[in-house]
Amino acid sequence: GFANSLSFIVLITVSALGISVTILVARAAGAGRKHDMATTISSAVIVGGAVSGLFALVLAVRPESLLELVGASPSVAGEGATYLRLIALALIPSVVSAILSGVLRATGRPRVPMVITFITAAIGAGLAWVLVFGLGPIPALGVPGAGIATLVAAILKLVLLVPFVFRDTIAWETPSRDDLRLVLGPLFILAIPMGLTEFVWASGTFLYNVVFQQLGDDALAAAQITVNLEGIFIVAAIGIMTAATALIGTAVGQGDVAAVYSWITLLRKIGVITGLTFGALFALAAFLVPVLFPNAGPEVQRMAVIGILINAAIQAVKVGNMIFGAGILPSGNDVKGVLIGTAVSAFAIGLPLAIILGLFTPLGIVGIFLARVIEEVVKFQYFRYRARRIDWGALVAAQAGRAI
Repeated sequence: GFANSLSFIVLITVSALGISVTILVARAAGAGRKHDMATTISSAVIVGGAVSGLFALVLAVRPESLLELVGASPSVAGEGATYLRLIALALIPSVVSAILSGVLRATGRPRVPMVITFITAAIGAGLAWVLVFGLGPIPALGVPGAGIATLVAAILKLVLLVPFVFRDTIAWETPSRDDLRLVLGPLFILAIPMGLTEFVWASGTFLYNVVFQQLGDDALAAAQITVNLEGIFIVAAIGIMTAATALIGTAVGQGDVAAVYSWITLLRKIGVITGLTFGALFALAAFLVPVLFPNAGPEVQRMAVIGILINAAIQAVKVGNMIFGAGILPSGNDVKGVLIGTAVSAFAIGLPLAIILGLFTPLGIVGIFLARVIEEVVKFQYFRYRARRIDWGALVAAQAGRAI
């Protein structure tokens, strides 16, 4: 768990390059700038590989010390050290895969990364079971086996994605010094705030778990059940988020302001419908908790059902935040608004309320869940406010006068 938390925070932070690439490639594709598109992709791959390699080195050199630093006992740190080294190595192909997936979404082929992700996830899960528990002549490797499976699945995903991008979409072009100068500025202007946003979000999620833990193991287990079931619907909603990035970016590149507003209106309507539908399905999933988690115990199951019902009520808001925070605002170059909204809603509102309501009132775990609801609603309202301030006409005119 500690090893996964460390690697997850690094992965989603660096993978913000994928969102940046999606926006820039969509704009270049919409404007028909093939060279700019190619050098943007190659520059992002080089930078993403280098940055993720640096983080992988940091995680792999002293994994025991890092695990103990975040609270693992010496025995747990010793057990998880090898696993952390392996998943640290998986960061490099995972980040590059995120970039290439963004390219395919930006060029109208979102199904390819989706199918490849499903295939490699299934292979990774099966391989993990075999390596952890053993099968026939294959010995049981325990925790390191899961790390090996993660690394193999990450490499396989990258290998499968490469031909779809550099054979079927656009040829590799090694960027010149001038290309790097033109590309890296816009790339990092988008990627750094988005990376910080992802880091803030992941850190906030980790701290919520710390608050749940203060109520006991049962509360933390109930929270994990809620998050795991909700993740099914969140993953399904990611398609709308990526569609927003690609469609709006392409319209900006084409210089079509009317199309930008049309896509935004349509995507927001789809987001509401999708959120309400997913919310209803998520609420119905509460009836499956005793079936899916029979060993959790009645109290854990009861608290999980409460968490599911509370979160199901605001699925439309959460989907809206995904569309605004990872689609509309970044496409409008307002990554600062995404960072402010995420940080303030989590650390100035959500977490303090979670501590107060969860630990110092009779609400207990219900208070923590309600605090997250308030955080999401505040974030949604702030994102809507920032979206209304974007001058898409000015952005389109500015894009028409630059190479990237």
